[in-house]
Amino acid sequence: MKNAFPKKLESCWHPVAYSKSISKEQPLGTFLLDQPIVIWRSADGIPHAMKDLCIHRGTALSLGWVKDDCLVCPYHAWRFDKKGVCVHIPQAPDVKIPEKAKTPVYQCQERYGLIWVALADPHFSLPEIPEYNHQDWKWVDTGPFDWNSDSSRQVENFTDFGHFPWVHPGLLGDPERPLVPDCKVTAAGTVLHYSIVRPEATNSEEFPVFANEKVVLPERRSAYQLHLPYTIVLRLGWGGTKGMVYFFVSQPISKNKCRGYCIIGRNYNHDEPDTVLQEFEQVIFDQDKRIVESQRPEQVPFDFAEELHLKFDAVAMNYRKLMKKFKLDY
Repeated sequence: MKNAFPKKLESCWHPVAYSKSISKEQPLGTFLLDQPIVIWRSADGIPHAMKDLCIHRGTALSLGWVKDDCLVCPYHAWRFDKKGVCVHIPQAPDVKIPEKAKTPVYQCQERYGLIWVALADPHFSLPEIPEYNHQDWKWVDTGPFDWNSDSSRQVENFTDFGHFPWVHPGLLGDPERPLVPDCKVTAAGTVLHYSIVRPEATNSEEFPVFANEKVVLPERRSAYQLHLPYTIVLRLGWGGTKGMVYFFVSQPISKNKCRGYCIIGRNYNHDEPDTVLQEFEQVIFDQDKRIVESQRPEQVPFDFAEELHLKFDAVAMNYRKLMKKFKLDY
């Protein structure tokens, strides 16, 4: 089957799992750009990524286990090493292992509490987040969030300011203050930069996650970096020393399926249970999911003529333009 994705997406780093979900004993199977992949750790803790396929009978290697720094197929216990080469066939221990007995290996790295995979030599680097290793910041993993949509739809929703009062009233937006301030978007290579000061809802009693609790009509100061194709770094605050960093990235599982990972850092409220942020983001993403999964087409239409655009859609328009420029669009 022909891959529905543009070829250049294979040369990007994509998240495939939270680090904590990959143990040294049990591999994990997932899909990236319609390709089945398996993630596993060797004894030194380093993660590895391979095609989730045993060449013998087409079995998913992710159903197997790890032994002697090899991934073992669950069907006939063939062992594959870190290079994807079969090194042991129990049914024929004295026979020379065929040259064909291997599975493709992909580039893999671990950073920001995520496992990243590139199916081809990566052209772009991951963003720098110096706050991630700073002692003043506490980080919480939320999600993952599985949606029946294109990753570009999930990313665009994260950058859309106009929907906050209507989709997230009382949590992120105020229906009495629906205007979207002007937002200047600039491009530097494969990264969009933009900042905005916008109205937001007062901090709720159920989810006291923001540092605006004493402000009657709070405003949020947000500085965004949108790294192509599907990564966002958002730094926000309210004019004081307290701030948050949202690190969001979407895994393009298949053409109409994606998985969002949202990692949040704060330099305040370190004693608050992680579950408060996790439950808050679950509510927010569920509210968004209902809307985004209704959009047609499921994939972002990169041709401007296919949808109507207004001034407050500046981020989406620049995102689509840059994706087309670097041939990352459909």
